[in-house]
Amino acid sequence: MSYVLREAEIPVLPEGHRPIRILHFSDLHLTPRRKSEIADIKSWVQYSPDLVISTGDFLADMKAVPVVLDALDGLLNTPGLFVFGSNDYFAPKPKNPLKYLLPDNGKRIHGPDLPWPELDQGLKARGWINLNTSRTSIKINDTVIEARGTDDAHLEFDDYSLVAGEPAPCDLAIGVTHAPYLRIIEGMSNDKLDVIFAGHTHGGQVRLPWPGGSKALTTNCDLPTWRARGLTYNADEPYLHVSAGMGTSPFARIRVASPPEVSLVTLTPLF
Repeated sequence: MSYVLREAEIPVLPEGHRPIRILHFSDLHLTPRRKSEIADIKSWVQYSPDLVISTGDFLADMKAVPVVLDALDGLLNTPGLFVFGSNDYFAPKPKNPLKYLLPDNGKRIHGPDLPWPELDQGLKARGWINLNTSRTSIKINDTVIEARGTDDAHLEFDDYSLVAGEPAPCDLAIGVTHAPYLRIIEGMSNDKLDVIFAGHTHGGQVRLPWPGGSKALTTNCDLPTWRARGLTYNADEPYLHVSAGMGTSPFARIRVASPPEVSLVTLTPLF
């Protein structure tokens, strides 16, 4: 196994409800040559989740869509929610990897368009729900979940106003987004959601040794670095779970103290 299983427990369900096991993954950045990563993804069925959430950046190659669908085949039998990230829309291009460690200057370097409509169709054909600028309700075990999502904030494709508002009658309200920009978190906080799932940060990708573990140098967005990966909570906000993801850009194949990961998040009753 060449990845870390991150586990977290969030007490947000009503009393008496059965726990919900969520497999949260992000930032696969798959290419047909990533044989080891593909094998790892196929192994995730062993965790028997009740729900799968992907927070985007599935692709890193023009020919990656069938590779992604094959890698996820076993999980596609489980209810799933997904959004896209910038790397699902545009192919990666060579760039200085050190720029990742600097503050985001807002400039984007885009490669050719990727076949994201093919990926979208393939995931939806197996029953997964596209939450890009969308809201839906699903029932998992005995819990009614209202889920809403945004398109990629890193490319400024997001418009939270299109999904904003009080949740429909439900037991749990969640938000799904690729890049956890503060404007998204603020909007979902104002609407009193319970949990937000995001990716994009790669956990900082390059982290420094720090008392108690390591410290991210950047999040590649305006999220504070202490929230670069895992489960965090800020007063009067929903719980935020950020996946550090599995892959990297093909042109920056380096991760320091931020190993590839998938998360198993268990939602439990409040009492």
